[in-house]
Amino acid sequence: MKIVILNSGSSSIKYQLIEMPAQTVVCSGMIDRIGLDNSNLSYTTENNKIEEIVAIPNHTVGLEKIAALLLDEKVGVIKSTSEIQAVGHRVVHGGSAFSDTVVITAAVKDKIKQLFDLAPLHNPANLEGITVAETIFSEAQQVAVFDTAFHQTIPVVAHKYAIPNALLTENKIRVYGFHGTSHKYVSEKAIAYLQENNCAASKIITIHLGNGCSMTAIQDGKSIDHTLGFGPMNGLVMGTRSGDIDQSVIFYLVNTLGFSLDKVNTLLQKESGMFGLTGYSDLRDIEAQAEKGDENCRLALAMNAYRIKKYIGSYAAVLNGLDAIVFTAGIGENSSLIRQLVCTDMDYFGLALDTEKNEIRSKQLREINLANAKTKILVIPTNEELEIANQVYDSLH
Repeated sequence: MKIVILNSGSSSIKYQLIEMPAQTVVCSGMIDRIGLDNSNLSYTTENNKIEEIVAIPNHTVGLEKIAALLLDEKVGVIKSTSEIQAVGHRVVHGGSAFSDTVVITAAVKDKIKQLFDLAPLHNPANLEGITVAETIFSEAQQVAVFDTAFHQTIPVVAHKYAIPNALLTENKIRVYGFHGTSHKYVSEKAIAYLQENNCAASKIITIHLGNGCSMTAIQDGKSIDHTLGFGPMNGLVMGTRSGDIDQSVIFYLVNTLGFSLDKVNTLLQKESGMFGLTGYSDLRDIEAQAEKGDENCRLALAMNAYRIKKYIGSYAAVLNGLDAIVFTAGIGENSSLIRQLVCTDMDYFGLALDTEKNEIRSKQLREINLANAKTKILVIPTNEELEIANQVYDSLH
């Protein structure tokens, strides 16, 4: 069964064609900087790799370009779009309506549209990807996999805010959680690894670190708490998002400093986090500048790790113990410095980092704790596209 996986972001499209159930990646690629004249396009198969800078004015053109590459006489991997039996779409916000993968209908699309206000940067792009894919891959089943679905198991004591009850019952204001496909994928890999090595596997903290960052407390394979909430803004320090902030600061910005609400929103979403602290949003740049002695970058790295440490402590309390922590996503998998800063002086929680193992670069699951450490420290590459493919395949069989 050939499944196209589409992760349609606000200015990008990540895609893969996966043969299921063998989980064979036939091709993969990405288009970013959509809307600009210098969009980046990549397309990779077993025998070909294409990288171009082209004008991609919108998602429709982007998806049409992807389809043309898939069908191309020289580099294509299919002869007709009818070979595609399903298209799996990542949808960021499913609200309370979706706790599982669903086949997309008109009613499902209407509900995704109703949730635009909860994920204004993501859900509109997700829906546009669905609409265009329905035209291009007209014979395929369109299936939605929601970032928030994995976190529907968070108990009410953790997902309810201490605000008037009606705001939850009538307006559905609660913790939803995000990066669910990533947290689900790596937690299942971690549980399987720990069980194979005769270790306990019921109390895990997964740490997804990229431009967006989040942590999940996972007990017996289920999400029971999560750092992101009603929207993907709070919790950890992120690339351009502030993470946790005292609500009084927002009122001060508006009432005393004269900021508009739109300006505050832009400030906290696009001008804060590591970018606001250093002028850089890419951690590789920040680490390089810190190495050269930039004190703002050094402090930002320390703040980033400190916030992660705080949540490890709180989630270890919620779990009443800790069997393993898992680093994943671009920063979690590749930044040995962040892992070192997070795991230093954490012996109370049984964390003891093997500094040599921590420096090893690999695309495989690896254990980077000392052999006698009480708590495992794992680095597990995430694969959201494969997780989406698995869920799509399971939902159709």
